[in-house]
Amino acid sequence: MRHRAAVVVSIAVIGALSLSACGSRGEKKDNAGGKDNNAATTTVVIGVDAPLTGDLSALGLGIKNSVELAVKKANSTNEVPGVKFEIKALDDTGKPAPGQQNATQLTADDKVLGVVGPLNSSVAQSMQQIFDDKNLVEISPANTGVALSQGEKWASGEKKRPFKSYFRTATTDAVQGPFAAQYLFTDAKKSKVFLIDDQKTYGAGLAATFKGEFTKLGGKIVGEQHVNPDDRDFAAIVTQVKSSGADAVYYGGEYPAAGPLSLQLKDAGVTVPLMGGDGIQSGDFIKLNPKGQGDLATAVGLPVESLPTAKQFIDDYKAAGYKDAYETYGGYSYDSAWAIIQGVKKVKADGKLGDSKARELVRDAVQGVSFDGVTGKVSFDEFGDTTNKQLTVYTVKDGKWAVEKSGTFKG
Repeated sequence: MRHRAAVVVSIAVIGALSLSACGSRGEKKDNAGGKDNNAATTTVVIGVDAPLTGDLSALGLGIKNSVELAVKKANSTNEVPGVKFEIKALDDTGKPAPGQQNATQLTADDKVLGVVGPLNSSVAQSMQQIFDDKNLVEISPANTGVALSQGEKWASGEKKRPFKSYFRTATTDAVQGPFAAQYLFTDAKKSKVFLIDDQKTYGAGLAATFKGEFTKLGGKIVGEQHVNPDDRDFAAIVTQVKSSGADAVYYGGEYPAAGPLSLQLKDAGVTVPLMGGDGIQSGDFIKLNPKGQGDLATAVGLPVESLPTAKQFIDDYKAAGYKDAYETYGGYSYDSAWAIIQGVKKVKADGKLGDSKARELVRDAVQGVSFDGVTGKVSFDEFGDTTNKQLTVYTVKDGKWAVEKSGTFKG
């Protein structure tokens, strides 16, 4: 989403003087001439700032756990010789103000070298300048608001990256909204849509890109409404949808409101499908809406369960015994953390982890990473956006999200 409430991962390193002192000690050689895996002398902390409580906690906890898994893997395989990774989890409840406070807290600590998060695009807006001022790399596993990486004038063709420190492993709404429109019009044969959004950065942006493509294809928007993210009574909108003749509803927003909205539509006899983006593609949407059979959602990337590259991640996640699912953004969170780990690895190999410009060096190293991750090839373009443009349409079937269609967006 991130489109959505946010996960911040901070990487903390012991100060420059301590690094210089410790780095020269303890790098014991084993008998084979390599470094002893147990001789790590520098601690790098990856903090997680996500909605760990509140309505969006299902997504936030999946993010936190997945980052923790990446850290465990890096430590167990000695991915960065001489470095031990840890995590510190912070809760932003999915709101900009706490996210901004967390960003300030992280940048105030000169030991922090990187951040994973946030979940929500609106939260990202409150954090980007703070991180960029300190050259602190930020990688979101979930943000999809286009302006975050391409500037406010992107829709007119004037694309300009506002912050060099901002990256994401999730594709943008410039891809996701049109992909949904193409599916609904071409594949599902729906030509009349009632459009609703929650007025947040993610929801409003997603609805706008959907509308542009849907009308371009020949579809008709038969009604538009806006709700508040905290609304749960949609009686007035249900009445409007019922009288509009819509054969589908498109909702730009997240599952805490989308679930009740769809349920109230079904209870009123409006049996058309409700479709949304990755913000509703959660098991909690189905818990909130037991009548959601046939509802639809897009999600960034291909289904993790179908990727050979994700098998180890899934097995490790299960073995770790987490009670919360990795959800939509688990694989992207793991890959975000791993990209920062790779950035730290390069700076450490160059002997500059204790440099006064370590943050800037890690940021620049992340721009050039390229590796096979959980979600496929992980690399970033000139805007800091992922080069992976694949998406999936899911439908609710027998109480679960089932894959309907996967592919690469062709604009």
